[in-house]
Amino acid sequence: MSIFPPLEIPNTLAAGPGPGNTDPRVLQRFAQSGVADHMQKDVLRGMVEAKKMLRTAFGTQNVYTYGVGGTGFSGLDCVFSMILPGDKVVAFANGTFSGIDGQSIRMKASTREELAANPIDPQPESVTIVNVAHGQSVSGDIVEAALAEHKPMWAFMAHWETGSGRINDLQGFNDACAKHGVMGIVDAVSSLGVADYDIDAYPAVVAWASCPQKGILSLPLTYAPVSFRDEAIEVVKQRGAYTYVHHPVLEGRHWGIVDGKDVDAGGYHRTHSGYAIAAFHEALRILLTHGRAQKAADYEYHEKALRQAVQAMGCEVTSNMTSLLVLNLPGDLAGREKELVGGCRAEGFGIWPTLSEPVQVRIGILNQLTVEAITEIAGLFADAMLKMGANFNKDEIMNQLKAYYTG
Repeated sequence: MSIFPPLEIPNTLAAGPGPGNTDPRVLQRFAQSGVADHMQKDVLRGMVEAKKMLRTAFGTQNVYTYGVGGTGFSGLDCVFSMILPGDKVVAFANGTFSGIDGQSIRMKASTREELAANPIDPQPESVTIVNVAHGQSVSGDIVEAALAEHKPMWAFMAHWETGSGRINDLQGFNDACAKHGVMGIVDAVSSLGVADYDIDAYPAVVAWASCPQKGILSLPLTYAPVSFRDEAIEVVKQRGAYTYVHHPVLEGRHWGIVDGKDVDAGGYHRTHSGYAIAAFHEALRILLTHGRAQKAADYEYHEKALRQAVQAMGCEVTSNMTSLLVLNLPGDLAGREKELVGGCRAEGFGIWPTLSEPVQVRIGILNQLTVEAITEIAGLFADAMLKMGANFNKDEIMNQLKAYYTG
């Protein structure tokens, strides 16, 4: 039997696509929560309040808005559970994560025979994956053309795709779904809590899934936000879903949502952790205290500062998200992206490469919305590039960054 010494994990700067560095206030709520029964009154109160704050964060009146225990993949699995074998689906992919979403959809929609033919990567006839080139956004025209041609029951799109750093056309997606009578599903993992929008403004999108560890900035293993319109819940009630844990209706019952109404009388729920509830509750408090509009504006402001700095270092930025830069290194460093990222991560500076071709560098600013934080990120990235032989004057770039913030 092997017994290892205590695990010591040092602080690092999470400057990638997510998770971001958890706010110390969230960690404090987590660590200071008492050892309590999961039915203790304050745990139950926290669940009720978190559910209501989450509706404000989403900008919705949807009653079936709650958190699914786990990471963003858990929330996505919950919304994808509405898809049954043989359902006709069109899914749009323009990066790593919308590609994974497409794979999950193909698994859900496959018949037994189609799944058996290729269990890990099935290719059901009822699913069409529309692949959009890396570095390009999914446009309303692309969605319109695909839905007009295939006439599916469901359509899927990621709102913000962190694999390529691109924002996709949410309004165009909604409008095309409405025009063709299609039920839309959106992956909002990277946009909720970063961009300022109300999901109720997009009524053709019947289900949304996000995650706790990006814009919400809770601990990764707390709750993945989901929200369902009544139309989606009715479909599930009529047809069912091949799941229990991630069932859109049954999962809602654990948050006091029964028959389309809030029943906050402290009924039994799956054993939600008081620690996780406290962390998720505090993360939502922080987001709403900051203000959705102000936070979105802050992301735009600081992303612009960092964008200008890395462009002055000779990098080409190909993303249009406000929480993430995806960039090509200067010509003399091209092809060494993974080497640069590896060197940074070895020093506790957690940037990321893209996970699919072409290999690019990703620098994120989740929960780094201060002059000091952006200055540190820019300085560390400049040092890493200079160490690899880049040719620029760091002092000039840092002075330009300072001028941006003082001007």
